[in-house]
Amino acid sequence: MESKDIKNIYLIAICGTGMAALAGLLKKAGHNVTGSDANIYPPMSTLLNDAGIKIFPGYKKENISNDIDLIIVGNAVSKTNEEVQAVLDAGISYTSFPAALSQFFLEGRKSLVVTGTHGKTTTTSLLSWVLESAERKPGFMVGGWLRNFDTNHQIPMGDYFVTEGDEYDSAFFDKGPKFLHYRPDASILTSLEFDHADIFSDLYHIKQVFRDYIKLVKDIILVKSDDENIRDVLPSASCRVESYGFDEKADWRIEDYRFEKGCGHFSLSFKNKKQADFQLAMIGRHNVENAAAVAALCFSLGLTADEINVGFQSFKGIKRRQEIVGEKNGITIIDDFAHHPTAIDLTIDAVKEAYPGQRVWAVFEPRSATSRRKVFEDSFPKSFLKADRVIFAGLFAPEKIKDEERLDVQAVIASIQKMGGVADHIPQVDDIVDFITTNAKSEDVILVMSSGGFDGIHQKLLERL
Repeated sequence: MESKDIKNIYLIAICGTGMAALAGLLKKAGHNVTGSDANIYPPMSTLLNDAGIKIFPGYKKENISNDIDLIIVGNAVSKTNEEVQAVLDAGISYTSFPAALSQFFLEGRKSLVVTGTHGKTTTTSLLSWVLESAERKPGFMVGGWLRNFDTNHQIPMGDYFVTEGDEYDSAFFDKGPKFLHYRPDASILTSLEFDHADIFSDLYHIKQVFRDYIKLVKDIILVKSDDENIRDVLPSASCRVESYGFDEKADWRIEDYRFEKGCGHFSLSFKNKKQADFQLAMIGRHNVENAAAVAALCFSLGLTADEINVGFQSFKGIKRRQEIVGEKNGITIIDDFAHHPTAIDLTIDAVKEAYPGQRVWAVFEPRSATSRRKVFEDSFPKSFLKADRVIFAGLFAPEKIKDEERLDVQAVIASIQKMGGVADHIPQVDDIVDFITTNAKSEDVILVMSSGGFDGIHQKLLERL
């Protein structure tokens, strides 16, 4: 059945970030959209309700009616799911989230894909906004909440669709990475490290899927210049490859960087010829690198330096990415999604740069599939050393990780202390709040890092400080 003939679409696990965004896109494209989820919670439930999309609580076979034209199955849904079994029994057509995105929104458009271990959400968001502010009217789907748009998706009205491409598997019937479905004309590859230990066995495994992805890029791929793992996979590319970064060997070289009044200032040269000066309304050298990649790609699309700079200066950021959630009695609370050692190190460094001379607390919840495992046990201590004080919460749902694979938080704390850092293991959120409110001082910065909600610690701190 052609896309235009598909009327009624049902999404199983509709409240996932990507699935909710896809549901919103499909609704705006004129389809009748419904779905189900075992966990219905904001902000995605709010997005869906505001769009007029009905959500069925729980997975029940009676939710699968005969008038459904297409089922979209979330990647966390197993074959044994009651609704999946009903779909199979009824012979209703089904597909994965990335395949549906490709079918309905990427065909016939210029597909711009941002991928990599770190910085995907920020870079995708920034690229989307620069194109929007330059009146290119892109479609996009991002794994975060864009403040400029107050949403995580947009129907394309122009030639471009911007997608955050991740290497996670697509569905129980398609174990290939999502980004293999995205038909990339142009791409940014921000970084490549080991992550997602629940899916990938080792770094070699991850490199292989990125090699498969790179083969698909048609026109140009922008890559971080000083990433050795990226260099290992680049021979697979058949398109134009250009590098970016602070590195002297970078094709697009960042120069004259300085941080002033909450903004990063830098110039960008291509093959030693200066292209433009830029001002970015974000903190951190890593975000300047993300911006350089966006600028390089936008230049290849025909945008001017002035158009790019307008987007950079007016970018409002993404929720949960160095987001200031409040200030109380001179103490600033910042929320961030960082959960990989490299991302943690870069985030702490950026906050220290933005708040010179102020004490920075790093409060971390090991919550992601990989951060709860031993794989980063030796890497975590060094990544926290730039913080003035470190607090590790208890592992989220530790029972889901085998004893022999589980992160030893006490060992991490001991290593930080041995390296000269000040660190504590405080398992319970309420106890963390008690400790901070007792010991924090005016001008302290509390950087809270977690891939989840962290039991509402941000609001609890603001209420108690």
